[in-house]
Amino acid sequence: MRNIKIIVEYDGTKYNGWQTQKNGAGIQEILTNSIHQVCSDVEKINGAGRTDAGVHAFGQVANFYTDCRIPVKKIPNAINMYLPKDIVVNSAEEVDGDFHSRYSAKGKKYMYIVNNSPIRSALDFYREYYFPYEIDYKKMKKAAEFFEGTHDFKGFMASGSSIKDTVRTISKIQIKKRDDGRIIFNFVGDGFLYNMVRILVGTLLDVGLGKIEPEDIKSIILSKDRKKAGKTVPAQGLYLMEVYY
Repeated sequence: MRNIKIIVEYDGTKYNGWQTQKNGAGIQEILTNSIHQVCSDVEKINGAGRTDAGVHAFGQVANFYTDCRIPVKKIPNAINMYLPKDIVVNSAEEVDGDFHSRYSAKGKKYMYIVNNSPIRSALDFYREYYFPYEIDYKKMKKAAEFFEGTHDFKGFMASGSSIKDTVRTISKIQIKKRDDGRIIFNFVGDGFLYNMVRILVGTLLDVGLGKIEPEDIKSIILSKDRKKAGKTVPAQGLYLMEVYY
């Protein structure tokens, strides 16, 4: 069988995340049904990560096995004919049979957008976090340096998660302030715990507000205490940008 890898972009506003939940459809289910219309033997697809409800993606990766003989370059447009307008397959390629979009991944890049303007946006309200408070941008950048490297991020994981290995490596954090008032956070790492990026952003915003000093980040990490980190910012500002293999 052929193993097809696809790159998927979506606006997660209307969906309950990547995986199907009891209270609504997920991206995975809708994408699987659309692929089935093109390749009728496909009943299951693998995803690189389970984005939460409201989270968006520019570079979600999925793969599926099929005997369908459609040329790979025609697969994106064929699938897109059956997808809603807020989900699109941007590319497809045939990969080795042992490739798995989740288990073969070496790292991921996430972006988070904060609208730090005095006035909220009507058009982008569900694609960013509106946070109209005065913050110290330089302190946030300094604090971000303490997160880089390999640490036990147990204190930056949503409570109730069953994950036992909470050590992760963040190779890069970039914080950019744009002229339009948006603050763009980029996180690159070998993996991220449940809600980890959203908690990291919430903690950095607390630094910007003066609630936490940059130098306190090291002790907060070592404490492994979720209560000492910042709040979990809303899902709507989060984007899965790229998966590395």
